Amino acid sequence: MTELLTAAQMRAIEQAAIASGEVTGLELMERAGRGVVEAILDWRPELATAPHRAVVLCGPGNNGGDGFVVARLLRERGWEVEVFLYGDEAKLPPDAAENCRRWREMGEVVRVRPDTAMPVASDVVVDALFGAGLTRPLEPELLKFCDRIFDDRGATDFIAVDCLSGLCMSSGRPIADRSAFPWADLTVTFHRCRPGHFLAEGPSLSGDRVVRVDIGLGLTKAGTSTVRLAQPLERPLTRKSKLSHKYAHGHALILSGGVGRGGAARLAARGALRIGAGLVTVGAPPAALIENAAQLNAIMLAPVADAEALMTEMAARKVQAVCIGPGLGFGQRTRALVATTLAARVGTVLDGDALTEYRDDPQTLFSQLHDNCVLTPHEGEFGRLFPDLLERLKAPATRGPAYSKVDATREAAKLAGCVVLFKGADTVIADPDGRCSINAAHYERAAPWLATAGSGDVLAGYITGLLARGFAPMAAAETAAWLHVECARKFGPGLIAEDLPEQLPAVFRDLGL
Repeated sequence: MTELLTAAQMRAIEQAAIASGEVTGLELMERAGRGVVEAILDWRPELATAPHRAVVLCGPGNNGGDGFVVARLLRERGWEVEVFLYGDEAKLPPDAAENCRRWREMGEVVRVRPDTAMPVASDVVVDALFGAGLTRPLEPELLKFCDRIFDDRGATDFIAVDCLSGLCMSSGRPIADRSAFPWADLTVTFHRCRPGHFLAEGPSLSGDRVVRVDIGLGLTKAGTSTVRLAQPLERPLTRKSKLSHKYAHGHALILSGGVGRGGAARLAARGALRIGAGLVTVGAPPAALIENAAQLNAIMLAPVADAEALMTEMAARKVQAVCIGPGLGFGQRTRALVATTLAARVGTVLDGDALTEYRDDPQTLFSQLHDNCVLTPHEGEFGRLFPDLLERLKAPATRGPAYSKVDATREAAKLAGCVVLFKGADTVIADPDGRCSINAAHYERAAPWLATAGSGDVLAGYITGLLARGFAPMAAAETAAWLHVECARKFGPGLIAEDLPEQLPAVFRDLGL
């Protein structure tokens, strides 16, 4: 896992490094500006071959100081550079003021006012106005000036330093009106990425990629308050021993709906089997057994008409994990099966109908949950269980740091007393202790093909299979979510849910498992 840092956490790390004498603020600013220039030239190699034109927009803080460094380094490469400053030059922080002075030895600084003349057409516009620490909406005069730049954008590349100005880096949400900045083409950030680069609108506004520049701050120690970004598996968690057998890898039970409603459960069951559960059984009402038998081979079947039958099957088959919800339907049978499963305190994934069943009284569900459960709601299901949290998440962001999907998922996990996986392209996973990770299907990991019927059922099956194998709920949810995206990327366009489990062998081979 790679930690993601809020603006406050990043600021504390920088201040500690400076206070220790490890580095100066000027050195950090120089490294940041140099990293931006290198990232631009790596992204657009043709810009390194001949002089070009740039406009650099500098703000009143240290983000503006980074911009002055960028301007100076581009000028040293022979570029024509115009620098605009929003704010009072006399009030710049010391390091930013020093870099402004250095730039003034090369060129002028134009103060941004409503009547400021437009810059000439350029190849690159660098947004170094406001970084991740912005807490207020952008002022109308700045928006008016920047809106004119974007109106004449043409083929100009727009580069955001740290983040697009006006975008909250805790939540990925725009702070009030920032319509003058429709999007960046490239974002360059420092030391660690921010949660907002991967949440909500952050990815669509940050460009083709976010480049992280190492500015020499060394390693940081992540605590429970730090959000992590899901990464490739750090060790072969899913590998099987050469001497193991199927009973050593757990038995997963997937509960199914009635006649004509078994497809979701079968998808989940296939996912659980492919991810390595030793045995997988679909528990269906007796009338639906023949339908399921016609489509299952390695996956076993059990008649589960009611809670009593469920208890019998769970005991007889020594079930380690249960998936309940996909295609299950609503009513007393669903509630009875949920209550029985939860009372057994085995690893449990609650998805789909098992969540929506409690839309009118979520506290009844919460009172039965335990710490070996994983809830996997999409946004609609999340809102049925946690309406107040979703309302806060949907409210317009007027200041930063704004309420985020991370905040909502952490609060939901605490209320539920178990792991919550809040699905989406910016899937967030949290446990009741505050541990949290983001599994983002963005940038190089974009997988829009996951927006297809049944993909969530497969994810629920992945988690269930890992729980059956003995994974802790948080690890099961994180690992399953990461593999889910990798399977979609492996298959590519045209993906349907049935394809996802079949990509796991290739993904595992790529991981060396």
